[in-house]
Amino acid sequence: MPRHAKTMAHRSVAVRVALTLCVALPALVLRLSGAHPAPIAGMAVYGAGVLAAAIVLMWAAETARADMSGALALALLALIAVLPEYAVDLYYAYAAGSKPEYAAYAAANMTGANRLLVGVGWSLVVVAFALGLRRRRLPAREVRLTRGHRIELGFLALAAVIAFVPPMAGEIGWYVSAVLIALYLAYIVRIARSGGGGEEELTGVPAWFAALPARPRRIATWGGFALGALIVFASAEPFAESLVHAGSSLGIDEFLLVQWLAPLASEAPELIVAVVFAWRLRDSDAIGALLSSKVNQWTLLIGTLPLAYKAGGGAWSLPLDDRQMEEVLLTAAQTVLGLAFLVDLRFRRWEAALLFALFAVQFALPGQHARLLLSGVYLAIGFSVLIARWRLLARAMAATIR
Repeated sequence: MPRHAKTMAHRSVAVRVALTLCVALPALVLRLSGAHPAPIAGMAVYGAGVLAAAIVLMWAAETARADMSGALALALLALIAVLPEYAVDLYYAYAAGSKPEYAAYAAANMTGANRLLVGVGWSLVVVAFALGLRRRRLPAREVRLTRGHRIELGFLALAAVIAFVPPMAGEIGWYVSAVLIALYLAYIVRIARSGGGGEEELTGVPAWFAALPARPRRIATWGGFALGALIVFASAEPFAESLVHAGSSLGIDEFLLVQWLAPLASEAPELIVAVVFAWRLRDSDAIGALLSSKVNQWTLLIGTLPLAYKAGGGAWSLPLDDRQMEEVLLTAAQTVLGLAFLVDLRFRRWEAALLFALFAVQFALPGQHARLLLSGVYLAIGFSVLIARWRLLARAMAATIR
């Protein structure tokens, strides 16, 4: 690379790192000072801290690929990338042990994160990929997954079945928690044995750090993990509390703020990276990263909520009221349709458009009847497609044990 280009790249990296630290600094200073800003100000400052933590963890996880390889590494790094989402949701579950009303917020944050990932994230990948093809004047085609992604699809199918138990039982029971955590561990073991996952080209800040000699690179990687964890722990609790109190101040349903704003902040960097991959025509990497995140959120995240609730003083099972049961049912139904669309390892434009349209409908038609009706639409379409593609579903299920 010419010297001028290297200098520009160094400056670009320095600017990005500096801006991210500037976003994170107010949250760290406020938390260490013990100050208690107004709810709206706290929501903005600590929300920016959660966003910065997600960015730093994403950079560290991507840089770590220089010293790790294979599908197992990608699965673990996908988990690291969504740790801010886990921190916020587990705080709500923990607080619900002494404040029963917080149980609703735990369910809201979990369902919002999952529906945002599928309804918006997967659709954005298709849009970015289509624009990338047009930019290079290449023929239009659908987003494609590799055969190795059948492992994720198989485990997602198992998790999708289990996810219908909580809305029927009225709780996320300890028995559901045990099964989902075991399922996630089985997924990690299966991925480790698959030997899949090749090397991926890094870009931006991770590429700059990955080019360093081994010792400085590893120091930067673990330093990034430590800094990201520090920002998460400093920001997650006050951000979660600010969302609740800001809802009261603004006259907005706290449930909706927790359900959509918190996941948007914590998952934005991951969505951006997936969109960049798709723009660069790395469609399999883009949709594969979001699929892996969906698996860990639909297994490990749900499975750890009752444990956090118990640690906070509650029972072994996290209770769900009527609205929460409807939200979990709706999210489980969306998962069925998303699985049905990806099981043939193709993601077409009309499929992405339908997922996004159904996601948007819930805002235009809020209410109990609308949620139940929308769940029925998801399931009717999803099961129809799965019946037509049952052989492909069988291959995905076989991939989980092969």
